[in-house]
Amino acid sequence: QAFFCLLFCIPWGSSCPPSCQCTERAGAKAVLCSSRHLEEIPKDIPRDVVFLKLDANSITRIPSNAFRHLSHLEEIDLSRNAIEKIDGAAFKGVGAGLRTLDLSSNRIRSIPKEALLALNAKLRLANNPWHCECALQEVLWEARLDPDSVQDITCHTAPREEYVGKPLLQVLDAGVNFCGVRQRTTDVAMFVTMFGWF
Repeated sequence: QAFFCLLFCIPWGSSCPPSCQCTERAGAKAVLCSSRHLEEIPKDIPRDVVFLKLDANSITRIPSNAFRHLSHLEEIDLSRNAIEKIDGAAFKGVGAGLRTLDLSSNRIRSIPKEALLALNAKLRLANNPWHCECALQEVLWEARLDPDSVQDITCHTAPREEYVGKPLLQVLDAGVNFCGVRQRTTDVAMFVTMFGWF
């Protein structure tokens, strides 16, 4: 009985990261770290958190296994940060129950597709300086994107100038295939070589 009291009689606030506020909504625990000048993801987030708000901070990177022990997470809000780099295993260990991942309004130019394609969550990727290329195209086709934010995934840079400033969806709808460019270049090189033989 004393052991169970040790587990369950500890007040919820005691394991809260120092710069955050921890609350409970209908039995679901929320860690609220919005606008706290954080430069990295806190290490001491309680394991049973369901809602995690890290928006409006100065976080620049999501390292591998950043949320590894947080298997109860349903929502992660990382919008309005300065995120530039997301490691391939950034969301490894996040449970299948993750419903929403908000990465909008950051500085993300590219993202390893393995970081997102294992997730079942609805993704918000709008308002980032995306470099439109094959990996981003694959994420767009295979991941679950929030339909309200898809139009705001815009090409900040691209292999061809004519795509810059356009929504990625519009470029792809026009028949552009970023994943086929390398293949086509190889085909052309082969054609030129064969033509040279004749």
